[in-house]
Amino acid sequence: MNSGPYLNLSLRQLRYICEVARLGTVLGASKSLRIAQSSILAAIDLAEAEIGSRIFERFPAKGIRVTPAGMRFINAARVMLSSEIEFARAIGGISERVPDVLRIGCFEPFGALFMPDLLQQYVDQIGKAEIDLREGNQRQLRDWLAAGEIEMAVLYEGDLFSSYSLTPICFIPPHAAIHVDDPLARRDAVTLKDLAQYPLVLLDLPETAPHILALFNILAEVPKIGFRTRSYETVLSAISSGFGMSLLNMRPLNQLKTDGPNIVRKPLLDDLPAAKLIIADLYGPEKPYFLQAFIDLCRTFFHELGPSRFAVSTSEREPYLLIR
Repeated sequence: MNSGPYLNLSLRQLRYICEVARLGTVLGASKSLRIAQSSILAAIDLAEAEIGSRIFERFPAKGIRVTPAGMRFINAARVMLSSEIEFARAIGGISERVPDVLRIGCFEPFGALFMPDLLQQYVDQIGKAEIDLREGNQRQLRDWLAAGEIEMAVLYEGDLFSSYSLTPICFIPPHAAIHVDDPLARRDAVTLKDLAQYPLVLLDLPETAPHILALFNILAEVPKIGFRTRSYETVLSAISSGFGMSLLNMRPLNQLKTDGPNIVRKPLLDDLPAAKLIIADLYGPEKPYFLQAFIDLCRTFFHELGPSRFAVSTSEREPYLLIR
């Protein structure tokens, strides 16, 4: 006879159910967790059988709604999952075991710009591991970290991560990406006032777009937006096709990614703040071996590249981009 109602449910199944409640659909949870819908439905059926009540009301073509009993169940499940995460983090520094699957998140553009090269070096140095890379914006990365779905996130520093453990890697200043036939392409460096006369190809991500437009608004007039896209690669394609110029931070580091013959990058003469590349986690100072190894490798990766490879800046500013 069971001494409690949840003995037949695994922590994994509790996580499935909480994800359905968070996203409002089984399909959404299936995509987020990258598992079959049948596994999620089986977890829901088992949980409802255990507590003797419905957790979700299901509406065809409209998703689901959590019942009052389901809300009590999910709140309790979240407490248990939070305890599991804290337990794992508390003992994480004891073992030098490398996980079979490295679950890591990164700011969306980084996936194409440099993460595969960095992660290949990690696997070469630490040992074989499956890489589960999630690319998202700051809010998504924060939520994935808090839920224990990723172990760390590589991104630019932002307010959403002020309570997390943050390890700085380097600084990456903004620069201009311009079509090779533009008159500005013949200059050694440009200003925002120069750029404001041309249509803007905007990397329209939640963190980047407001920041870029704010920079223009402070130091120059805001340019007319000629092209919006959430994809870094599409920004470059649009510039190459003649849609205008763009303001970017990192340049491609992946050997398979190049700008092509129609694009040139120019440093800015304006005194603008550089973005700080960081690694965020929730382990605090007692980081497990695999995480500290990744941090050390990431620092070495950018130091060996040098500022002239990962940033577009003036020679006077380059020495200040590396963090010792």
